[in-house]
Amino acid sequence: MKIKVINQSKHPLPEYQTPLSAGLDLRANIDEAVLLKPLERKLIGTGLFIELPEGYEAQIRPRSGLAFKYGLSVLNTPGTVDADYRGEVKVLLVNLSNEPFTVEDGERIAQMVVAKHEQIHWEAVDALSDTQRGSGGYGSTGKS
Repeated sequence: MKIKVINQSKHPLPEYQTPLSAGLDLRANIDEAVLLKPLERKLIGTGLFIELPEGYEAQIRPRSGLAFKYGLSVLNTPGTVDADYRGEVKVLLVNLSNEPFTVEDGERIAQMVVAKHEQIHWEAVDALSDTQRGSGGYGSTGKS
């Protein structure tokens, strides 16, 4: 699939890190390092502007290594970039650790997965079909 992109960053376009990767790593495009204190969140630009085809979205997700090693995550994970959005792709980073974290220019801060989606049309009804689970919610199917 081809995606139109304008790259206003100082960095090369995102690439898949392995042949079977689902996500492309997004890099911070900042003029100076950004300090994230514990529990602090900041919006970090990537310098990328994309045009997705109708019926697709870009999901912005945390990078597992940053989450595991440093407690860094994407606050609204997954963030959604809609097909009609034309602004800069930005990442809402949050520091969930007890230690400050410095985001450097060019650092891989998140991953982007492009996914197909559907839009729904509501059908108002008076009852839903019965299932074995029924209305059992959180934890209703057991511990394991």
